[in-house]
Amino acid sequence: MQIEQRAVGDVVVLDLKGRVTLGEGDELLKDKVNSLLNQSQKKIVLNLAEVPYIDSAGLGEIVRTYTTVSRQGGNLKLLNLTKRITDLLSITKLLTVFETFESENDAVRSFSQSAKV
Repeated sequence: MQIEQRAVGDVVVLDLKGRVTLGEGDELLKDKVNSLLNQSQKKIVLNLAEVPYIDSAGLGEIVRTYTTVSRQGGNLKLLNLTKRITDLLSITKLLTVFETFESENDAVRSFSQSAKV
C-alpha cells in the first residue's frame, strides 16, 4: 500500500492506494497518522478510492486510527468508499461510527461545519 499526503486548507487528505491488510498497509497507516498527530494535524480524511480490498486487520487499523485521532481531539473522516468497503462497514455496523463522503469538497467542508456546532 502507498499513502500520498496532501493538504486542502487545514485538512490533511491521505490518498491510500492498494490493499489495506495485515502486514501490507496497516503499520504504514498507523505510522503516518501518528506522525500527523505529532505535528498537531487533527483534521484527517482517508481517501479510499484506490483501495480495492481491506481485510479484518486493515479494518481494525482504520478503527484504531479513528480512535487515536478522536482521543487527541481530532477528527477522521472517510472519502470515496468502494461498494465493497461500504458493504464491509455496513455489515460490521461501522458505517454508523464513521462520517463518510462521496465528494472531497464535502468532506473538507464538514470540518468547518462541525467546528461551528
